[in-house]
Amino acid sequence: MAKEEFTDAIALLKADHRKVEDLFEKFQSASSKDRKWELAQQICNELKIHAKIEEEIFYPAFEGKIEDDLYREAFVEHDGAKVLINDIVASGGEGEYFEAKVTVLSEEIDHHVKEEEKPAEGFFAQARDTGIDMVEMRDKLMARKQELEEQAKNGGLPPAELAVVEIATRA
Repeated sequence: MAKEEFTDAIALLKADHRKVEDLFEKFQSASSKDRKWELAQQICNELKIHAKIEEEIFYPAFEGKIEDDLYREAFVEHDGAKVLINDIVASGGEGEYFEAKVTVLSEEIDHHVKEEEKPAEGFFAQARDTGIDMVEMRDKLMARKQELEEQAKNGGLPPAELAVVEIATRA
């Protein structure tokens, strides 16, 4: 299978968004428990990889160049999703809240994607306005993404690491 070609970093990230949206739709329409678990694992891996390349490469390139609130919210939204991702993966597809957790994750991701892709004022629009070379950025994102995909294939990805949110333990 040929590798997909993307015009720039934002096209690559948007393609990731569409892929995960499609996986969430498949999850919602799946009827077997095994199929739902298989799709949930795919969703979680895709999101772990996507968050990692954004947080390691894409977001840092725009620190101080886009609205501070939007920049910080992106990290917090990622961490909120990571909490659910780790919980979903740890569940092994079991438990009465498994499907609800995947549904809430879908809703969180939908909100996050809308904020990133919002015309004129979203993260991507502001990033494009900085003049940073988005083709060079695409190449960096693709290289890291391929490394992470190989890691996922050859033994799996570790739990998603929170960047800014601290988990309080129950008293």
